[in-house]
Amino acid sequence: MSFDSALIGQFSVFFMVITMAIFVPKSDANCAFQAIFNFGDSNSDTGGFYAAFPSQPSPNGMTYFKRPTGRPTDGRLYIDFLAQALGLPFPSPYLQSIGSDYRHGANFATLASTVLQPTTSLFDTGVSPFYLGVQLNQMKLFKAKVDESGGQGNLPSSDIFGKALYTINIGQNDITGYLGSSGPGGVKQNAPQVISQITSTIRELYSLGGRTFLVFSLAPVGCYPRFLADQSQGGSSDLDASGCKISYNNALNEYNNMLKNALQQTRQGLSGANLIYVNSYSVLLDLFQNPKSHGLQHGTTACCGQGGGAYNFNPQVYCGSSKVINGQTVTATACSDPQNYVSWDGIHLTEAANKLFTYAILSGSYNDPAFSLNQYCDIQPIG
Repeated sequence: MSFDSALIGQFSVFFMVITMAIFVPKSDANCAFQAIFNFGDSNSDTGGFYAAFPSQPSPNGMTYFKRPTGRPTDGRLYIDFLAQALGLPFPSPYLQSIGSDYRHGANFATLASTVLQPTTSLFDTGVSPFYLGVQLNQMKLFKAKVDESGGQGNLPSSDIFGKALYTINIGQNDITGYLGSSGPGGVKQNAPQVISQITSTIRELYSLGGRTFLVFSLAPVGCYPRFLADQSQGGSSDLDASGCKISYNNALNEYNNMLKNALQQTRQGLSGANLIYVNSYSVLLDLFQNPKSHGLQHGTTACCGQGGGAYNFNPQVYCGSSKVINGQTVTATACSDPQNYVSWDGIHLTEAANKLFTYAILSGSYNDPAFSLNQYCDIQPIG
């Protein structure tokens, strides 16, 4: 799946006065957004997948929660920090029936989720059954239950849907699947179908009352230890000066440009809405390529892994697991200083990197069109 004040100073803040059907900039209220509804994959899963399939091992959660919580990192994710900055509680997973509080939204994201409907099962290929279409249907059912209940118990009032921030960060598993099966060329061929489903989902959420959407670009997976450790494609000739796979990142960059253009077209049909493209790619590329500039030490080396070396990633042994290999039991263990790493387990960000990512989101510098949450909320400190 820190340099706090320095990052805020580095990321300039853009402001834009936006006329909306429901939202107005903050006045006496602390925040115009009273809830977050999140759709995505492991990058923003706060426990949904492991609520359905309980099995997450330690050392996940070691930094902040001191135990596994279903988040694929050592602590909190950017969606947790974003909620904290808006003065909201951590997002409760929709699939977590015990201990959840949905008065300030719900998190539909689950680890290994795709945009498109999987053609195989979880137990065959590890792809989650909770793809974007299922998450959207869960949201529709959630709204129906809220409308029926009138805001009783741990549910919000019926007007919450027009007062919420909708965050969408999904597609990574679709695209990396194409990279693995058909190489970078497969991304361009299949991207339109993925993006079409994302924009269709946004329009449906708009019809449910959603008016402010943050849609995240995909990350530079060519810098992930998981893919760098795979020498079957490209080799050293495919690495840039910082050690990231050029072909993979070029493919992701092309996908992101297609997504950005599609959102621009979709925006024209959503009267009174904010549909914002968040350039995650640029933020995270800088973290991976220049970790020391941001108070970190290690960019393309996993904190929790097995094998050591440049990447510390073994595809046979994921973080916290053990396996007998060549007659010996090996275990993927965590480093003692995850606060110095960008990558937690070769695939996901550390809490430290998630926090830096959140500061970039809050700065507004990576949003298109220009959009600042400061216009709508008194941003709270994130610790």
